[in-house]
Amino acid sequence: MKNKFILIFIIIFSFFCFLVLFKALNNSNIYSPKIIINKNLINFNLPNLFTNENISSEEIFKGSKFYILNIWASWCMPCRDEHPILMQLNKNPKIKIIGLNYKDSFVNAKKFINKFGNPYSDIIIDKKGIISIELGAYGVPETFIIDENKKIIKKFTGPLNNKTLKEINLLTK
Repeated sequence: MKNKFILIFIIIFSFFCFLVLFKALNNSNIYSPKIIINKNLINFNLPNLFTNENISSEEIFKGSKFYILNIWASWCMPCRDEHPILMQLNKNPKIKIIGLNYKDSFVNAKKFINKFGNPYSDIIIDKKGIISIELGAYGVPETFIIDENKKIIKKFTGPLNNKTLKEINLLTK
């Protein structure tokens, strides 16, 4: 009788452990911030990389049909991979590219730009990462396509590539 009770207990306990493990494996704990497509761009004031003077988003996002807000950092390897794509996008006269440097040092960010080229019309520094998080970013690189009404129309998570380049060119026609 005691052996049957122990056997039943082991079976129930094993089933319970299996159920908990199965449930845990099927639950994703990947964080993805809210999608902010078709929402207005937030207002902010951040220092310019080269002048160290604060510049407002009202000043930056003025006078163009489309804007690309690219969140990048010098320590980010995928940012290096996407940099040639940004250089190509810089040739499009309808697009103004804004660089939002994320949690980086001024010195390293300047070295990065001097080494790989500057596709940005403005580079602003988000030293603490607060503005990037408010935009809905959770890593680097991330890129936002913004229209002339300062409305976010598309977000790309991860490095830009030839496929996203074609998509951006179609969006900005």
